[in-house]
Amino acid sequence: MQVHQVFDDHILLTPEESRQADAWTIDSGVAGIDLMEAAGRAVADIIVDYVGTPLEVGGEIIVLCGPGNNGGDGYVVARHLDEWGYPVRVVADLGISLKGDAKIASKRWRGPCDSAGEKPLKGASVIIDSIFGTGLSKPVEGVFADMINEANDLDAFKLAVDLPSGLNALTGSPMGACFCADATVTFFHRKVGQIVAPGRFYCGGADHIHVADIGISDAAIEEITLQHFSNEPGLWSHAYPFQGPASHKYDRGHLLVLGGKEPTLGASRLASMAALRAGAGLVTLAASSETYSIQAGALDDVMVRRFDSAFGFIGIMSDPKIGTVLLGPGAGVGEKTAELVMQATLKGRNMVLDADALTSLVGRLDVLSNVTGCDIVLTPHEGEFARLFPELDYQTDRVSAARCASKLSGCTVVLKGVSTVVAGTDGRVSVACNAPSWLSVGGTGDVLSGIIGSLLAQGMPAFEAASAAVWLHGEAGMRAGRGMIASDLLKQIANVLP
Repeated sequence: MQVHQVFDDHILLTPEESRQADAWTIDSGVAGIDLMEAAGRAVADIIVDYVGTPLEVGGEIIVLCGPGNNGGDGYVVARHLDEWGYPVRVVADLGISLKGDAKIASKRWRGPCDSAGEKPLKGASVIIDSIFGTGLSKPVEGVFADMINEANDLDAFKLAVDLPSGLNALTGSPMGACFCADATVTFFHRKVGQIVAPGRFYCGGADHIHVADIGISDAAIEEITLQHFSNEPGLWSHAYPFQGPASHKYDRGHLLVLGGKEPTLGASRLASMAALRAGAGLVTLAASSETYSIQAGALDDVMVRRFDSAFGFIGIMSDPKIGTVLLGPGAGVGEKTAELVMQATLKGRNMVLDADALTSLVGRLDVLSNVTGCDIVLTPHEGEFARLFPELDYQTDRVSAARCASKLSGCTVVLKGVSTVVAGTDGRVSVACNAPSWLSVGGTGDVLSGIIGSLLAQGMPAFEAASAAVWLHGEAGMRAGRGMIASDLLKQIANVLP
């Protein structure tokens, strides 16, 4: 059995889906203790990769074991490390009677086992958290909370088994005391809460979440309707608009961008240029008469057309070659912008609504919920989201909030932030974890909306287009590096295209 393998896939499981997969595997004939043995061995292997030989460890390896199967995994980890010559000690609440497979695993451990609180953890070089796994649904209290808090205060390498104890495996939020790991080893597939911030930081960061193959077949989830995904190319590459050698600009879509107002004229320019860089064949920026000369003089690669009223904008949009419209960047907040959005809904064009367009629609999102025959993508940051959907608490459960917002609006919703969540109208959700912190600078959201509009114009479905754009945006930010400004992203988009 292969037990030490890092997967590169985009499936995320909820706690219930993870439980179903375990149950299916056991029902199909794999003994629970065999899964536990495989899990413990995989964790031990990965720990060795991190800490080196027994001589390099420099102190004790302490395994914190809880009362259930996660604790049973810990006893297996301890046994293997002990057999390989590492100095190992188990710490557990010895007043709790273990059951089932966990009891079997504990009986196989012959090394030292201290009761929680009996000896300090101080002096440990490595602390392994095997207290609670994905099934935890309430805050950690009592002796286990004390163990977690003491471990967090120590300068030791910390690794979590399956999930840091105290972390909600669905929302990524800590529930009371929460183990803060430098790395995490999970099983079969990653969990939603390991990717959504702040969960991934408690796990040690996205690059330090390891997925071990412990013998659960992919058939275990064939009957599950998977709806949670890490935003990676494997999720959307099947729908990406790769252009053939005979393609021309009219095959690559035509995007119309609503031009901005002073002092934010650059927002619509950034969006327009990002759309071209992301592959749109044609981009037109509609500028009012007072800004036309400025916009036309600043843009060499984007067509600029003049308009002076909602009727004039709709006239530009009536061009049958224009399939997608982007409204919002620098457009100004008010009735005029709201009127342009409402008029655009009547034309059956795909739309990306960002920034000022979103704020202008506060309290009247119902104009979008009945639109049919086109895709609409909303791209709110957290402040805009709170104004648009005041009844939804994105701080408690970011994924559920984005999904509910999509259902309420009838639109694909891109909730931007440390963990940008894309929620599709079919219930699917993607969570991004590749965006660097230095993307938080003015104008980067305009670039993102331009990429989304470009991919929509090129024929990608809304969920895939938004997810791909978010991933490309994050990768471009990584390439641009610290100190970047929004226009730096434009230079990097071509370098990260699939």
